Amino acid sequence: MSAAEKEAVEAFRRDVVEPSMTKLVIIDFWTEWCGPCKALGPVLEKVAAAYADKGVVLAKIDTDKNQFIASQFQVRSIPTVYAMFQGQLVADLTQARTESQLKGMLDQILRQLPVEPGAAGEDAGADIEPLVQMGEEVLAGGDAERALSIFDQVAELAPEHVGVAVGRVRALMALGRNEEAEAAIAALPAEAAKNPEVERARAALALAREAQPVDDLAGLAAEVAANPEDLDARFRLAGGQMATGDRDSAAATLLSIIAADREWNEGAARQQLLKLFEAVGLEDPWVSAQRRKLSAVLFG
Repeated sequence: MSAAEKEAVEAFRRDVVEPSMTKLVIIDFWTEWCGPCKALGPVLEKVAAAYADKGVVLAKIDTDKNQFIASQFQVRSIPTVYAMFQGQLVADLTQARTESQLKGMLDQILRQLPVEPGAAGEDAGADIEPLVQMGEEVLAGGDAERALSIFDQVAELAPEHVGVAVGRVRALMALGRNEEAEAAIAALPAEAAKNPEVERARAALALAREAQPVDDLAGLAAEVAANPEDLDARFRLAGGQMATGDRDSAAATLLSIIAADREWNEGAARQQLLKLFEAVGLEDPWVSAQRRKLSAVLFG
C-alpha cells in the first residue's frame, strides 16, 4: 500500500468508519464530471440535514481523488450510495433517486438499528460541521445556488450557527444578491455579529458595493496598457477585476497604482487594497504575501 493509499484509508476511517460506530453514515461515491451525481447530491444533502437529529450523517467520497477507497467497495459506476453502521455496510441506497424514496429507505433502516439520535448541544454541533464544510466546498467549486440551498437547510437545524450564517452570506454575494446578504448579517444576534468571520463578510460586502463591474474588462485592460499613466482607468480596472472575483489581478493592479503614485486620489488604491485584505482575512496566507509586496513597494 502506497503512502497516498494509507492516507486515504486513514481519512476514511476517521471521517466515515468512526462516526458510523454510533451514527448511520450515508456514503455518496461521486465525482465532479458525473451529471447524475450532481442531480442526486442536493437530494442526499437535503435529506441528511433533515435526518441529522435522527443520527444520520452524509460522507461524500470523490472517486477520482479516492480511487483506492472506491476499489475497496467495488464501485463500478457512479453515483453509488451506501449506508454504513458500526463499520459495516447495511444498505445500498443507490436506487433511491428522490427525496421520498430515500426517506422511506432510511426510515426502514432506522427502525431496525440502534442508531443514536442527534443530541442537543455539542453533539448536534458536531453533526452540523460536516454539512457546513460541504456547503463551503460546493461554494468554492462555483455552485453558489446549490451552496445556498445547503446553508438554508442547515440553518433550519442550527439557526444561530455563525459558520452557517457566514456561508449563506457568501453564497448570496456570489449570486449577486447583496441586499439579501446585508439583511442576513443585520439579522444576526449581537454576539454573533462580533465574530471575525462575520466581520470579514461585512468587509466583503462593503468591497462588493464599491467594486464596479466593467462591461469590457479586456478592452479596459488594453486601454490601461496603452496609457499606463491613466491611473483613474487603472483604478476602474481594479474594481472590475474585484467584481469578477479575480483578487490576484485586482491586488496587482492596485499595487501598480501605489508604485506609480502612492498618494493618488488621497491614497485610494492603498485604501482599497486594505479593504481587500480585510475581506479575505488578515490571517490568510494570501494576504500575508500581498502585504509583503505592499511593503516592498512602499519601503523597497
